[in-house]
Amino acid sequence: MHTPKLHSEWLSILEAELAEPYMNELRAFLQSEIAKGRAIYPPGEQMFAALNATPPSEIRVVILGQDPYHGPGQAHGLAFSVRGMQALPPSLRNIFRELSRSTGAPERQNGDLSDWAHQGVLLLNSVLTVERGKPGSHAKHGWERFTDTIVQWCAEDPTPKVFMLWGAYAQRKGEKIKGTQHRVLHAPHPSPLSAHRGFIGCDHFREANAFLSAAGRERVDWT
Repeated sequence: MHTPKLHSEWLSILEAELAEPYMNELRAFLQSEIAKGRAIYPPGEQMFAALNATPPSEIRVVILGQDPYHGPGQAHGLAFSVRGMQALPPSLRNIFRELSRSTGAPERQNGDLSDWAHQGVLLLNSVLTVERGKPGSHAKHGWERFTDTIVQWCAEDPTPKVFMLWGAYAQRKGEKIKGTQHRVLHAPHPSPLSAHRGFIGCDHFREANAFLSAAGRERVDWT
């Protein structure tokens, strides 16, 4: 398996990390899984899609997910996002429900969040690959350390950003985010099990744009 191409800005930041022994072990694990005929999502060329769509200099908002969707044709490298013709997963439907409630816009039906990514919303999963039908199957193989490095860079960068941490997993991953230049927003996860506990009504989309405007940065067109 060839390492997917990575945006030059990210490559300069992550070059040393990519050369760490644990990353070689992660590559070997993925190659072994593919050699066994196991379906891995997203496809290899989309593994770094979130980083390639949102280079460091353009990040305005960071949304943290856990691992990719594990159904055929769903995952394409952006957290919470599915290709446009795919049915909306329940968590994404709740995200759109809250977006509509907060902004008054019609509830969005297209689950491809590439338009957010191209506006500076880093849609980063903690684990970047998964085996078909087995959620969490690629956890604890090195991806978490790699994406921790990305989150740490985002937190230490002086440019003001918004971090949206939905659910306990994302909040643990983001607990080291410091700095008064950023806005860190917490809410329950948008899954059907927890969305009613405070995700619906959190107003994160509106709050993010208010913060960006106050910081002199361009707002995100979420709709």
